[in-house]
Amino acid sequence: MQPDSYPPYAPPVEQHPLRVPVRRDRGPAIHILLFAATFLTAALQGALHEGVDVFADPLTVTAGFPFAITLLTILLFHEFGHYFLARVHRVDTTLPYFIPAPPFFLAGTFGAFIRIRTLPPDRRALFDIGAAGPWAGFVIAVPAVIFGLQQSEVVPLDTSQGGWILGDSLLFSALVRLVLGVSSSEATILIHPVALAGWFGLFVTSLNLLPVGQLDGGHVMYAVFGRHHRWISRGVLTFMIVLGMGGWAGWFVWAFLLVVLGLNHPRPSDPSTPLDRRRLVAAAATLVVFVLTFMPEPLALVEPRAPVLIHHGGGVPIEATQPERHGMIIPL
Repeated sequence: MQPDSYPPYAPPVEQHPLRVPVRRDRGPAIHILLFAATFLTAALQGALHEGVDVFADPLTVTAGFPFAITLLTILLFHEFGHYFLARVHRVDTTLPYFIPAPPFFLAGTFGAFIRIRTLPPDRRALFDIGAAGPWAGFVIAVPAVIFGLQQSEVVPLDTSQGGWILGDSLLFSALVRLVLGVSSSEATILIHPVALAGWFGLFVTSLNLLPVGQLDGGHVMYAVFGRHHRWISRGVLTFMIVLGMGGWAGWFVWAFLLVVLGLNHPRPSDPSTPLDRRRLVAAAATLVVFVLTFMPEPLALVEPRAPVLIHHGGGVPIEATQPERHGMIIPL
């Protein structure tokens, strides 16, 4: 149902939010199974990042455990941030559903989600539920990046090496400079799996905080601006398409998914009560987190390059310097 089709708000008669019944979950079995499957696929992908042939020796999948444990901890905190604040506001919600990804997907998982089965009572509850997830994941991802960077290796530039080049956000660049004393424009960094998982955690945070539709950022923007949220959604969608045209093609996929899921936002039971000052400050801080973690070009694939041989007057061939590409490398 689109926002315009909702009837005008009228206070409920003889009803209190605390008396709204909360349905019981059918059991945690499906959630546990999905979590275990996602841990396995993430560990498999982490082991592949480490150059381990898990198909020749399946027991070597343990090499991917640092990556999987870190990444799933970030996702778990993110989803339970939503879950616990929903429970605080007596909003009926499910436990997190984790989504395993097929082999060779970059992170081994498509993330996780919870289903909110009843509308939040007001915009304040909507803000608390929407912002809690990104903040919970963020406070785990930042220490993970710092620890992982401490274990990462800075090497001389090798222009013949291919791999995934990780994009830089303002926050990640600052952490690299703080921890390693270099910038990604000055050296090649072979990133540790824990730092890689932390990078993905920050990337997931920025994607979720896009102020579009019913993403976490969409919840925050609706809580702040009410029905004007729809114009913000459309403006951000246009910006994503422009970014896709100028760089990372993944923005086209993300924009398509958001259109399919819907750009509008359902109204809470009470859409008129504005946020208090404390929540407005928290909303501004949430916007800062989005700006700090956002990456216009999150990933770029560089193919391995053979040296170019140049002959000088019939002499011995020498290797020419290839165009340099800097950044955090995940080797192919």
